[in-house]
Amino acid sequence: MTAAGTRTDGALAGVGLLDRERIVARPGFNRWLVPQAALAIHLCIGMAYGFSVFWLPLSKSLGITASTACPDLTLASALFTTTCDWRVADLGWIYTLFFVLLGSSAAIWGGWLERAGPRKAGVVSACCWCGGIILAAIGVITHQLWMMWLGAGVIGGIGLGLGYISPVSTLIKWFPDRRGMATGMAIMGFGGGAMIGAPLANLLMNTFKTDTSVGVWQTFIVMAVIYFVFMMGGAFGYRIPPAGWRPEGWTPPAAKSTMITTKHVHLRNAHRTKQFWLIWAVLCLNVSAGIGVIGMASPMLQEIFAGSLIGLPDVGFAQLDAGQKASIATIAAGFAGLLSLFNIGGRFFWASLSDKIGRKNTYYCFFVLGIVLYALAPTFAGMGNKALFVLSFGIILSMYGGGFATIPAYLADIFGTQFVGAIHGRLLTAWATAGIVGPVVVNYIREAQIAAGVAPGPTLYTGTMYILAGMLALGLIANALIRPLSDKWFMSDDEVAALQAKSAAVNAGPTGSFGIGTGGLDAKAMLAWAVVGIPLLWGVWVTLRATFALFG
Repeated sequence: MTAAGTRTDGALAGVGLLDRERIVARPGFNRWLVPQAALAIHLCIGMAYGFSVFWLPLSKSLGITASTACPDLTLASALFTTTCDWRVADLGWIYTLFFVLLGSSAAIWGGWLERAGPRKAGVVSACCWCGGIILAAIGVITHQLWMMWLGAGVIGGIGLGLGYISPVSTLIKWFPDRRGMATGMAIMGFGGGAMIGAPLANLLMNTFKTDTSVGVWQTFIVMAVIYFVFMMGGAFGYRIPPAGWRPEGWTPPAAKSTMITTKHVHLRNAHRTKQFWLIWAVLCLNVSAGIGVIGMASPMLQEIFAGSLIGLPDVGFAQLDAGQKASIATIAAGFAGLLSLFNIGGRFFWASLSDKIGRKNTYYCFFVLGIVLYALAPTFAGMGNKALFVLSFGIILSMYGGGFATIPAYLADIFGTQFVGAIHGRLLTAWATAGIVGPVVVNYIREAQIAAGVAPGPTLYTGTMYILAGMLALGLIANALIRPLSDKWFMSDDEVAALQAKSAAVNAGPTGSFGIGTGGLDAKAMLAWAVVGIPLLWGVWVTLRATFALFG
């Protein structure tokens, strides 16, 4: 064995298949293979956004054609009942658990991920997410809601957190010249997962549906197997650059921006800085406003435009019959799908733009544009202008997605890249908080308006829009207060070298850029793009087809 810790045949000695040292890139590796690996995982876990497609079928899992309702059913008894069908509200807690556990697990295990590496984290994520779905399938078979909460919500939620942050620091290290674009490419997959997963789930449920089954548990199992294959492929596709690596021909721009550091803050100190909590507030407020819109997109469009969606502009929502309401619900589903497209596109567009104008300026755009569009939304609704209303919320959702994709690069700019994955994990507690605050605020305002006698229509959501604009105004202030860190927070060069020593020791090839990271979009990279791109394009096509009725 050589001093570098390898056998003479170049294989690593005493290093496990999933260990970080195993995936240090060697000469000839193409860095453009890493984003596809990240997308393979994010497109799978992104189905969390589309899980509501199961709620109505599951609410009839016993009655099959109609729900077997129990008037005295409580949330506690719903967890263990075997004779009553579940209510949609009981099932909806799985959605809440997804994002609470996503943020919590990312914060708890973010430091472990930095030490273990993205491959091991990706494998654990695949086992948790897919294993949780399998456990949920058993919960459907045995009609035990607690098992679904535990499986999909808790175990699956942990898988979401690890899968979400597994590529962040890796991509930033591979693309120091394009930080925003790199993370945007991967994180857009989380926004696009539901576009693929929801129609696939509908297709599978219709295939497995019988006179005695709604087809959900079979769908869970099939999707878990498909997701496991894709996620394991993504996990084993991860590579990390050797210590000191830089893209060929690229050098860090000298003093280009005081907001971009070339130093590193240790994980143990990041949360002690005011900058961390200001960025936390920036993300929380941006997400709270956006996730509130996502949660009410379908009923909002139906209640505001009502009959005008089907050529009856003078007919309010309350005057529509059951058949007409079903028709506008289909159109509203198209609206929700269209917002998903903006969500996905925004993740790549805004993150890439942030490489040009800076992360702080990008968030200024989010907050200023968002305040204006939320304030104008009631006017567009009062005018009955569907095009302007839909466009305004499309832009809002693009900035919601863009906020997620831009935040890892923002953190890397302020705190450096050494612990950015773990710091990002802790910051995602802002998402967990927003996942509760946003929908709760929006839903309670709506209920208060209805209780006050406000009929479904444009005025029902006016107060909501202004409150969301106010939340963004607070985010604007927090963003303005973010400043570069003082030198006392940064690690010394010796500390950084000590942390990187283990990876440097197992690099069998030359350090620096020589022979590593080159290749561009060669045949292998194009094939990898096809593997993740074809399902994504299918999801886009299905979504666009469903939105034609909105303006048709």
